[in-house]
Amino acid sequence: MRISKKKTTFFIGSIFSYIIMGLFALLTIYPIIWLIINSFKYKTEYITNRLGLPIEPTFQNYILSWQLGEFDKLILNSVLYTTVTVFGIVMLSFMAGFAFAKIRSRSTPVLYNSFLIGMLLTIQSIMVPLYLLMNAIHLYNTYPGVLIPYIGIGLPLGIYLGTEYIKSIPSALIESARIDGAGYFRIFRSIILPMTIPVALTLSILNVSATWNEFILINVLVSNTNMKSLPLGIYRFSGSLASDFGKQFAALVIGMLPMLLFYIGFQKQITKGVTAGAVKG
Repeated sequence: MRISKKKTTFFIGSIFSYIIMGLFALLTIYPIIWLIINSFKYKTEYITNRLGLPIEPTFQNYILSWQLGEFDKLILNSVLYTTVTVFGIVMLSFMAGFAFAKIRSRSTPVLYNSFLIGMLLTIQSIMVPLYLLMNAIHLYNTYPGVLIPYIGIGLPLGIYLGTEYIKSIPSALIESARIDGAGYFRIFRSIILPMTIPVALTLSILNVSATWNEFILINVLVSNTNMKSLPLGIYRFSGSLASDFGKQFAALVIGMLPMLLFYIGFQKQITKGVTAGAVKG
């Protein structure tokens, strides 16, 4: 009887868990499905039929929103910003993390803590000083003027994760390489980088999403339309086009689709990166 009660309790608990997870999945997926469905509706049909399937589906919303938002230029800019930012954050974080973890000196604690202070700063608190600085050094409306702040903002968390992870790598490996005549750069390239792939995946995942969807800084640092990113193109549909729901929804789907494909395509790598990239104690 005791065994059967335990099995019954476990069975009921499993059913309850699946119901909760199913409801959560439904609440997460339904807004995306609703957005995609309504992006194929004309404005008048959306007003009269907001929850149903489109009676006369149209792809014209996507064509017009692509043209009005100039998404061909903005997507390329977003790809550039995201790629360079993620690569810069990962490489510089692990370089600094290697130095802080394995090449210690008297200045190490001060430098390390000064980077960690950056984790306490918010984007809103640095917008005005950053804008004035970029103007003063003539980097306003330039690609470096966007990429340098992007990389700098991502470095505090990256350096923290990299340093704590590299601390767990046995120092004997580095000492053996030094005895064999390897320099620090070769040690970093041949030993540190291959062993830090799990946390590098975690850091890349976090920064791909953050950089692709970033809106505030790019709006402050750039006024040239040809240098703006995809979120700013979508923002154009909140003005005079705010009531044109079909085009607005189509623009939102265009902005959402790359990240959706990214998570679907790299689902296994994302899961491994998040689970294996945890900081070792």
